[in-house]
Amino acid sequence: MKRLSRRAFLGGAAAALALPGLEAMAPRRALADQGSGIPRRMLFYFLPNGLHMPAWWPAAAGEGSGWELSPMLQPLTDLKEHLLMVRGLANRPAIVPVAGDHARGTGSFLTCRTVNKSEGDAIFNGVSIDQVIAPALCEGALFPSLQLGIDGGGSVGACDSGYSCAYIRNISWAGPTTPLAKLTDPQVIFDRMFAGFDPALTAEGRERRRAYRTSILDFVLSDATALRSTLGVRDRQKLDEYMNGVRELERRIQTADTDLACSAPDRPLDDPTYLERVELLTDMIVLAFECDMTRMISFMLGNGSSYRSYSFLGVPGAHHELSHHQNDPEKQALLQTIGTWEMEVFGNLARRLAAIEEVDGSSLLDHCMLMVSSEIADGNSHAHVDLPMLVAGGFGGAWATDRYVDLGAERPLADFYLGLARAAGLTLDDFGADSTGVPLEL
Repeated sequence: MKRLSRRAFLGGAAAALALPGLEAMAPRRALADQGSGIPRRMLFYFLPNGLHMPAWWPAAAGEGSGWELSPMLQPLTDLKEHLLMVRGLANRPAIVPVAGDHARGTGSFLTCRTVNKSEGDAIFNGVSIDQVIAPALCEGALFPSLQLGIDGGGSVGACDSGYSCAYIRNISWAGPTTPLAKLTDPQVIFDRMFAGFDPALTAEGRERRRAYRTSILDFVLSDATALRSTLGVRDRQKLDEYMNGVRELERRIQTADTDLACSAPDRPLDDPTYLERVELLTDMIVLAFECDMTRMISFMLGNGSSYRSYSFLGVPGAHHELSHHQNDPEKQALLQTIGTWEMEVFGNLARRLAAIEEVDGSSLLDHCMLMVSSEIADGNSHAHVDLPMLVAGGFGGAWATDRYVDLGAERPLADFYLGLARAAGLTLDDFGADSTGVPLEL
């Protein structure tokens, strides 16, 4: 069997396509010693406006058959063995006795720092945990990290009670004054992931390819055919499945691009392609992990304090306004509907990763840490304590799954992130503004 480097590509006509993990890429020792040599990945998945917490937490802590999924988690029933829930986490640096909880909660979502209240040049935050861990986790990957999201918007101006839009539209921060803007356009993300490897492919060339609807796979077909003849049966099957996935993603982006051109640019919240864009970005996260383009992604299903309407779920009104439910049972039921749909979307992503087989027979999800949470817990109280926290994947055996852990007492969210850093091989003495310095052992 032909030996391939971990960063092997298919090339042709000024285009390049990264390959998924194949047996031919694994070190010989890894093939003999099952479980070694497989990259681990992290995804920080942000949901806006909190959740209807009574429908979120299971009835009792436990493991295996000792805990049951709550009503909101029912879409994840088939993934239960991959899940870890943690209750008792608080992000107290976001608690300040002035308005602006959504901006503070979103800005400190991954930094656990109290953001400086400013609409202009005086923004100040901390380095986010994804950027702390990424250098160690992403060595050898094409991208040091990716920041993706559904809703765009710049980082200037005020978005929440005098707090800068930088806080409410970004969760990844490279430094105290440097938010990492997310990519939201499917075509731009696809071009960066699949068309940007070869500097000979100019902007004019990329535009020509889009204009003629020419697939990247057409450019690399000859190289792919030659490679396929040298691979074993399992690798050939995986290569075919991967290239079919890229082809289908291209087709769907092209269709979506046509549809977007027909939508009103000043009505983004009424954009009829919202569901399609959610699916497309889910596809891109899967492909980015599958072909080892990056091992660190942050993703925002919506900006903090999102006013999106979920009329496609039969939910009228803006999400943010509904989150101020004032204990109205009707509004709480609508919030539960939104949260359940969000779990369906997250579950679709985890399910896709669970279906991808690694070289040792495990799944890609087994080597992932997919964290999903929000900037607040209950939207009506703007609570930053008892935050929702769900993890899918065991991160290569770093912790046991199929568990619901109730810490029994409040623990800083920063300690949870210290635990993730330790699992990734880093030893940090501290993180954020209120860490105890003791990593939370998952």
